[in-house]
Amino acid sequence: MNDTAQCRPPWHREPLVWLVIAFPLAAVIGGLATLAIAIHSWDGLVVDDYYKKGLEINKVLARDDAAIAAGFEAKVLLDADRVAIILSSTHGTTPPAGLKVSFIHATRAGLDRNLDLARDGQGHYSAPMTPLPPGHWHVHIETPEWRIIEQIRR
Repeated sequence: MNDTAQCRPPWHREPLVWLVIAFPLAAVIGGLATLAIAIHSWDGLVVDDYYKKGLEINKVLARDDAAIAAGFEAKVLLDADRVAIILSSTHGTTPPAGLKVSFIHATRAGLDRNLDLARDGQGHYSAPMTPLPPGHWHVHIETPEWRIIEQIRR
């Protein structure tokens, strides 16, 4: 009996021991990594009144149609420290005195920006703005009566 006890390798040399330890250890490491990601990133929240927001979609679509009916077209120009929008109308509609512009990131709501732009003449609007991070952006150009949606990639 003494001879067989001396022939066994120590516990840390047994492959089955490491197999038993590996799966729970991998689960703990994966859980800690997931927790770190969840703490350090903000993914936005679902609005509480999602049903009311869903009913309002028809009003929003009517604003898109109003921009088309007025013949408005917009071009978004981004510089290092400014945003400029050139607004024109194919029907000769008078451009508004100001625009509300929202830069909405496609996947990260924490990067969204809202600006109020004033007309500087000839349908041009501009305002200072820090550069946008890389990604896919939806640009909402709107007034209370109509809305234009553009898309840009940085």
